[in-house]
Amino acid sequence: MPSAYAERLSITPDVYLAGEKLADIRHEYIDGELYAMAGGSDAHALIGLNAAALLKSHLRGSGCRTYLGEMKAQADDTKYLYPDVMVTCDDEDRKRNHSKCHPLLIIEVLSNSTEAYDRGKKFEYYRQMDSLREYVLIDQSEYHVDVFRKNTQQRWELFSFAGEDAEVCLSSVDACFRLADLYEDVDFALALAERRSGAE
Repeated sequence: MPSAYAERLSITPDVYLAGEKLADIRHEYIDGELYAMAGGSDAHALIGLNAAALLKSHLRGSGCRTYLGEMKAQADDTKYLYPDVMVTCDDEDRKRNHSKCHPLLIIEVLSNSTEAYDRGKKFEYYRQMDSLREYVLIDQSEYHVDVFRKNTQQRWELFSFAGEDAEVCLSSVDACFRLADLYEDVDFALALAERRSGAE
């Protein structure tokens, strides 16, 4: 778990869900423990917004919904997580007000404090959701995107995309996006300096 996450408290899921509605700071909930979500950088915020905007535009009229940062993904009864971007096309998820159980696409924007967690344990938790077809990790300091895609044998395969002129394709939503558009307005000098300093 990232060291930037806060002090752990052992509580029930019901207490967590009730408290999260009133909390000033978002918390992920894993097996009875709370983990405060750290604030993101300028690049982190822009990339998440760009990804959500591209997906929302592409999926308009499809019945699928795109969520940015504030919506929880419920991996199971003891794990509630906050993806940076999430897409669900599930009818049951439309009836759920504070969390979604059946996303088909989840995106995380990597940062120094969360990269190991996003690539490791968090991906492990997300894989508990049978609906998930793609898990996308976006670097914030260079044009680089990793897409983990579940194949017909239910195994996860890695596809990497790099360079400003590259195009990342997401089969879960039948869409391709230019990396230049995903990274629109990002100040790479600022993002790289932050990475080197160990911040965020």
